[in-house]
Amino acid sequence: MNHKKENILIIGAGLCGSLLALRLAQRGFLLKVFESRPDLRKVSISAGRSINLALSDRGLKGLRLCGVEEKARKLCIPMIGRLMHDKESNTFSSNYSGREGEYINSISRGDLNALLLDEAEKHENVTIHFNHKCKKVDIENGTVFFINSETDEEFSVTSEVIFGTDGAGSSLRKSYFSERKFLFSYSQNYLTHGYKELEIPADSKGNHQISKDHLHIWPRGDFMLIALPNMDGSFTVTLFLSFDEGEYNFNNLTSEEKITAFFKQEFPDALALIPNIKDEFLNNITAPLGTVKCSPWFYKGKTVLLGDAAHAIVPFYGQGMNASFEDVVVLDEILNKKLESWEAVFKKYQKARKKDTDAIADLAIDNFFEMRDHVANELFKQKRKIEMDLEKAFPNQYFSKYSLVTFNEHIGYEEAMKKGRAQDKALLNLISDEAVHTHVNMTKIELKVILDAVIEQTNEILQEDKIAGL
Repeated sequence: MNHKKENILIIGAGLCGSLLALRLAQRGFLLKVFESRPDLRKVSISAGRSINLALSDRGLKGLRLCGVEEKARKLCIPMIGRLMHDKESNTFSSNYSGREGEYINSISRGDLNALLLDEAEKHENVTIHFNHKCKKVDIENGTVFFINSETDEEFSVTSEVIFGTDGAGSSLRKSYFSERKFLFSYSQNYLTHGYKELEIPADSKGNHQISKDHLHIWPRGDFMLIALPNMDGSFTVTLFLSFDEGEYNFNNLTSEEKITAFFKQEFPDALALIPNIKDEFLNNITAPLGTVKCSPWFYKGKTVLLGDAAHAIVPFYGQGMNASFEDVVVLDEILNKKLESWEAVFKKYQKARKKDTDAIADLAIDNFFEMRDHVANELFKQKRKIEMDLEKAFPNQYFSKYSLVTFNEHIGYEEAMKKGRAQDKALLNLISDEAVHTHVNMTKIELKVILDAVIEQTNEILQEDKIAGL
């Protein structure tokens, strides 16, 4: 594996592809990157993708590896927790952590992508080609077939190593399936819900009209609305709703009267802040929510999938981008081992990574139901109150499932999932059995009793799960 001589081709210059290009460039590889869309630094494009994303510790670790963390932080708005809105326009907050300094960040997808492209292009060993759509990949010969969307010219490029970071609709992954060169397992599962983005604009002075320090949620059981702050004072609002079930769904919200009636009934405080509800609702696309799992991610030592191309997930844990950035970190750690071949690198990479990406995919679906159904539930509120108190009183001994996933980048998603689920079960059992109680100002002695009980039950559940093979 000679860094100076090997040619690497990356399909896709989105967030994962641009971070990967930057890191491989820093390692001295010769890179060609091809992106199907125009250069987002010159043309405004969204293609139905989320305008802003939640950046947390695992993603920051990837940015730190490439030396761009501080530049990215300048694009961030910290969110300390969730702010729930009920039908009567009352609100209550729930911090993400009981520890000081733990929060997630709202960041513009486009601004972060532009930053990473700028940094990658500073390296002479990188060339990035836009408006070049990948049609298919000859995985045996390492040849990628492109079409230039501006000229309609079709051409091919052959490379020694090909990385597919071309998202949930990956052309490289489709080529794995269509070429039938090896046994390839693939699943794509959709929720019955889709999503549509709207906007709460800034006020007349350019300020945020609601708290910019929170991720806002309007939980309504079968559907929900969320809002994340933007640097310009606006909020990106996302409605998650069934395509065809319930009194209101995307298929029957087709008139201004019905759209307004729906929002007036369910989200009156949000409706008051969205002046162009009809135009935005009818003109903005409705997108599906799906999970992609596949195996293997690589073919010989010639091609490999990273990011959404290998493991697309639904957005409800805010970990899609973070997981993709962590892919780059894990791959980089394996490259440090100086293995004898790319095939050995890819094999070790998949073995180290797949169990964790499967785990975060499952956790993201879990969190969809939690955010939609449970955040306003009294039992859930009691659990969160105790968890916040435990994290504050015993910051090095107790980490909630959310904290394990979001703020503990040194452990894998699978470990976080197993321990977090066991803790949740233990704590809910203790509350349901009235073995523990919560009140406003719990003493450290009271909390220590709860902590010991939770740890004991958690360990019992983990042992039972281990015996059961879970």
